[in-house]
Amino acid sequence: MDCEDQRLYHFGPMNSLAIYAGPSAMQRITNEGFKPEQFKLMLGASGGPKWFVLFGLDRYLFGNFFSNRKESLYTIGSSVGAWRMCCLAASDPAKCVERLANYYCHEDYSHMTSVREVTESARVMLEKILIDDSKTKVVHNKVFKTHIVTVRSKGVNSSAGDFAHALHLGLSAVCNVFTRGSLRHFFDRSIFTNDMVTSPWSDSAVVDSISPLTEANLIDALLASGSIPFVLEGVNNITGSRLGRYWDGGILDYHFDWPFLESENDLVLYPHYSSELIPGWFDKKLPWRKVKDSQLDKVVLLTPTTEFVRNLPGSKIPDRSDFKHMPFDYRVEVWEEVMKRSESLAVELDELIARGEVSSIVRPIKERLR
Repeated sequence: MDCEDQRLYHFGPMNSLAIYAGPSAMQRITNEGFKPEQFKLMLGASGGPKWFVLFGLDRYLFGNFFSNRKESLYTIGSSVGAWRMCCLAASDPAKCVERLANYYCHEDYSHMTSVREVTESARVMLEKILIDDSKTKVVHNKVFKTHIVTVRSKGVNSSAGDFAHALHLGLSAVCNVFTRGSLRHFFDRSIFTNDMVTSPWSDSAVVDSISPLTEANLIDALLASGSIPFVLEGVNNITGSRLGRYWDGGILDYHFDWPFLESENDLVLYPHYSSELIPGWFDKKLPWRKVKDSQLDKVVLLTPTTEFVRNLPGSKIPDRSDFKHMPFDYRVEVWEEVMKRSESLAVELDELIARGEVSSIVRPIKERLR
């Protein structure tokens, strides 16, 4: 989609996009402007249908902003964030992310009576998204270096029954209330990547295991990264990795809270559906548990404004509860409207870049929740 097409979906004045930056990122954007070559890493967070408010922005970033990229760009994501980042490395990234949006939007679980059915439906959806040579392109991409975050259960083997896994999950949630560090006793952070050689996390203390991403395990890794316990089954014994059951990467890394790059000059681009950053999946109901500003020094956060969200259908961004609370046809209508309106974020960013005015609206990362 070119910029002329995007302007067809621009709703009202420039008030849809908010940009926040850490101190180092702020200084560089102020001095140099906003350029694709400044970024060495892009993040994709968990959040399921919440992602639809970023659809237009993703399509712009994938099909325009990074379209002529020659230098390596590392991407890392959990759950739907991993699915989005994978699209960037696929054949025709903009079309791939459009397929993701279309198939995800039209998923209908109302007739499914078991977790297994939901799991198989998600697997089929991923196969439909990564069509033709997309799997090969992702695995062998020399520019876009994909990292898919999953977690592997510790102390419970892959053949254990549902009760054992439920108990394991419950205990980990209780312990997390006292300290987030306790989760490392229950789960390993396990990453799959198409670049084992230069990955920033190939020898990192924050990662327990890193495995090669192949055409044989790509769908399994993506499915595992989005396998919310009690919603999907998880994935057992992924090819090329350690034995065990793998789950949603958001359990540890819902919105990420660890250092990303050691280089002083490279920045991190983070398109996100909210200015609120929550470390892990269990922290959603713990209001005191937030990502620290100190972890965001090099981060540029792109997010919809409060005003944009307030003007969406129902005055909210989509979420998983919509599957239960909205009839299928109405939910699809609402989600498609949200995606259409999300084009405003892309248009605003494109116009700000073209006029060299990104620095005029960037705010310090510490102000994101005010």
